[in-house]
Amino acid sequence: MSITCFSAILLILHRNVVTSEVFTSLADMESLVSTELELTKHLENYIQEEEIRLKQLRGFLEKYETMYQEASKDVSKYLANPVNAYLLVKRLTSDWRQVEGVMVQNIGSAIVQNITQHRNVLRFPSDEDLNGAAVGLMRLQDTYMLDTHSLAEGKLLGKKYSRQLTAGDCWELGRQSYMNGDHYHTVLWMGEALNKFIVDSNEAVKREEIIEHLAFSTYKQGNVKEALQLTHELLRIVPYHERALTNVKYYEDILHQLGVIQLRKENQDMVNKMGVFDTTTLKLKKPPGTAGIPTDHWENYEKLCRGEKLMDHKIVARLRCRYVTNNVPYFFIQPVKMEEASLKPWLVLFHDVINNEEIETVKKLAQPRLQRSTVQNSLTGESEPTKYRIAKAAFLQNNEHDQVYKMNRRVGDITGLDMVTAEDLQVCNYGIGGHYEPHYDFARKGEIQKDFGWGNRIATWLFYMSDVEAGGATVFPKINLAVWPRKGSAAFWYNLHLNGDGDDLTQHAACPVLIGSKWVSNKWIHERNQEFRRPCGLQFDSGM
Repeated sequence: MSITCFSAILLILHRNVVTSEVFTSLADMESLVSTELELTKHLENYIQEEEIRLKQLRGFLEKYETMYQEASKDVSKYLANPVNAYLLVKRLTSDWRQVEGVMVQNIGSAIVQNITQHRNVLRFPSDEDLNGAAVGLMRLQDTYMLDTHSLAEGKLLGKKYSRQLTAGDCWELGRQSYMNGDHYHTVLWMGEALNKFIVDSNEAVKREEIIEHLAFSTYKQGNVKEALQLTHELLRIVPYHERALTNVKYYEDILHQLGVIQLRKENQDMVNKMGVFDTTTLKLKKPPGTAGIPTDHWENYEKLCRGEKLMDHKIVARLRCRYVTNNVPYFFIQPVKMEEASLKPWLVLFHDVINNEEIETVKKLAQPRLQRSTVQNSLTGESEPTKYRIAKAAFLQNNEHDQVYKMNRRVGDITGLDMVTAEDLQVCNYGIGGHYEPHYDFARKGEIQKDFGWGNRIATWLFYMSDVEAGGATVFPKINLAVWPRKGSAAFWYNLHLNGDGDDLTQHAACPVLIGSKWVSNKWIHERNQEFRRPCGLQFDSGM
């Protein structure tokens, strides 16, 4: 609009340049008065539109400044809240495009072009990042059974952690779900966006856009009558909406065949304006867990992540804590604290086995090298990123730092295993909804594992390098066990039976981090050189 007004002014000026030499006749100059009046009107319109534009930009500026002031007080604590982390990514993707749209209307286009040229330097998140942040937030919602409205109000587990989401924020979560073909979460978040729009209209999103997506996803969830009502509401706002007109007929035909309605004219009461959209009255179908994981194991996985106690109390009663030395001279002076977490498979926790200085050293070395975590394709053996493992990782070799070497040697002293055939220390940090779904560390029959020439992974050692305020447990769905992160501790278990076969009970998962930042590091120890340290047996005995 501003460019249009500016162009009109230039057109008037250009027209008067073409009709030159008016100064030679006062009669001709009389027309200039009306020309000046016309120019004044256009200039006034231009200024008004510029003021509107600047008001919009000031609004964006105030929002960004407020968010920055809030985040800069304690960046780690601010980003430990997944809602804040999602909003930060959203502001630097979809929200920033709105700012660009306003700026490019005039001289701001040069500024936008300059920023665009420096996107890589400024570390702008991508659309993939936005999608990942949205999916991560919904993963948390499902795993921890978080109410959509409470989450939109900035509440996690009954406690307010962040500012509430706007209609535009909820709309973006719904839109990302829609693009992923996830109509379950589309209905939840578009419904929340619609309700927030009713209470407080948000210029960033249009009501008809919310309803259009909500109506179709409601239909895909099997709620045809509700979808029809929403589509009528869409037509009330946009009477000639082509897709809505087609869908109304389609939905009515379905309902007519089902005997829900008799005649289309009898359904006109649905044209009445809608009130609050209540998703709790709908029978929504939640997407199933990952393919290949039995439903009961997936349910156990989510229950354990939520902290539900599933292990038989008789088994718990047999677990013990004790000090161990493993005949290592140093441990005679300072024995290792060992806690049994499971007897079958044998799984233990060692406490206070890594100090703060070592943790900070490892994090400092790993952070510049963190890359998207990958898993080995069981058919090809190639490493590739997947949706069921969301984290970043880096590998540290023993010779990179004396403290890394000491940590490696300490693992060998405590476990009694030879660390020559152990993989490099893998350091992981989990992001928004970061997780690793149920999996095995060993290669099962028919699977291809990276060939070090060391055989299968006989054992796993897992250092916990941070406390996590909520979520982030390591769970074993088949034995109903959850191990919670405790800074300075480590978990250890054997992946293989004594006869070398994989132990199916060691299936484990990293639960999504709800609040906080989770840092872990692990050593995968292989079979070779362990022949006399853990002799093979003929029975399926998974003991030490």
